[in-house]
Amino acid sequence: MNVMIKLLLRNIQKNRSNCLNLINHNKLNIHIGAINMAKEVKIDKEELKKRLTPLQYHVTQEKGTERPFSGCYNKMHDKGLYVCIVCEQPLFSSDTKYDSSCGWPAFNDVLDQGKVKLSPDTSGGRIRTEVTCSTCGSHLGHVFGDGPPPTKKRFCINSASLSFIPKDQKAGDS
Repeated sequence: MNVMIKLLLRNIQKNRSNCLNLINHNKLNIHIGAINMAKEVKIDKEELKKRLTPLQYHVTQEKGTERPFSGCYNKMHDKGLYVCIVCEQPLFSSDTKYDSSCGWPAFNDVLDQGKVKLSPDTSGGRIRTEVTCSTCGSHLGHVFGDGPPPTKKRFCINSASLSFIPKDQKAGDS
């Protein structure tokens, strides 16, 4: 069992009340074996409408999908990191990006399972798994089980939900 989970369980047994308050305060979430202790960021929707393009806002805040083969990162092969367009949380590495021919950027893994939240999505009469940013809740895309080894996952992500940071540039640099 994960060491962090063991420590958490031990703390719960020792002082259930304080630990539960801490969990509620930090919005502790367990994501597929990883613990994400980051506080959820509150995003001002009006500020976002000014900062993002209409497509970026539609995709990230209204769970939209860009047209296939229209996104700027679909055929991009530069080395670097893909971060959330809303909160700049690093999400994917170019090392896990591959051409799935689906029309959207595809990755076979995330940087860390705690960086994204996976939720059932039954919209449009289909059963899928939605991928959202664990920090700000922005819709990123969907994950499917038809990717390449070793994960066999295909994170099908909208370019409009991402920003790219080249390998030689650090987050926050202009």
